[in-house]
Amino acid sequence: MAKYLLKRILYMILTLFVVATATFFLMKLMPGSPYANEAKMTPTQLKIMNEQYGLNKPVWLQYLIYIGGMLHGNFGTSFQYSNQPVSSLIASRLGASCQLGLQALILGVVLGVIIGAIAAMRQGTWVDSTATVFAIIGKSVPNFVLAVLLQYYIGLKLGWFPIAGWGQFSETILPTIALAVGPLAETARFIRTSMVDTLSSDYIELGKAKGLSRIEVIRKHAMRNSVIPLVTLIGPYAVALMTGSMVIENIFNIPGIGEQFVKSILTNDYPTIMGITMVYCIGLVIVLLITDIVYGLIDPRIRLAGNED
Repeated sequence: MAKYLLKRILYMILTLFVVATATFFLMKLMPGSPYANEAKMTPTQLKIMNEQYGLNKPVWLQYLIYIGGMLHGNFGTSFQYSNQPVSSLIASRLGASCQLGLQALILGVVLGVIIGAIAAMRQGTWVDSTATVFAIIGKSVPNFVLAVLLQYYIGLKLGWFPIAGWGQFSETILPTIALAVGPLAETARFIRTSMVDTLSSDYIELGKAKGLSRIEVIRKHAMRNSVIPLVTLIGPYAVALMTGSMVIENIFNIPGIGEQFVKSILTNDYPTIMGITMVYCIGLVIVLLITDIVYGLIDPRIRLAGNED
């Protein structure tokens, strides 16, 4: 297990280094200026600003400074937010994004497991067909389209929940639903397929032959063995929610890092763009590492395969 874990950590460090390097040099290739009023600035003022932010140094030296600062948790200083450190800017907004993503992940996975299990138990019936159609629609409709529909019909027309804002739990419901539908549909489809295969297995027939009731067979055997492979999808779900929340946070005016990321792109705030990109990447590799560890504990064959690589 130690060797398996060490390899995953080394892959994680290499991934972070590659992303940090690529992000830095891509920012240097972006057109435009990080200064909002550059057209009105004199050459002397522009020189002073470049010296203040270190943009007068050679690119290779800027890169080394950026990597060194990142290793100490310093992502530089924002160009657009009164010289505020990027790390502080991100920290103040991370809580809202994490709460939204966690709520959507829990809602989507739990309801998806329930719907998928019901569809598998009613295979070939209208219940199964309805669940399949729902899963297709859930995967096909972009979450930002669903977000606008929820705002208009449920928030504005019916007035059940606030259409935007952040601070009260009621304000989190609509964006959570908008984000959760994708994972819900994918989970339902996955569980339905997995349970259909499981219910036709020999050990399920053996359980029935031993006198176990249908509920006991499903709860103790079919459901348990069908849910275990779902662990491998939790990581990609979390990543999809992190990246998908960018647009949702803007639509619902949620003060999260996704909203900040979009604003930073529009203003060419390079340090903030790079900082948020690295936070997303760090979250991604941590989630995938945890997923690998959990699945390795569940299925020892995964660890053995990893050790043989």
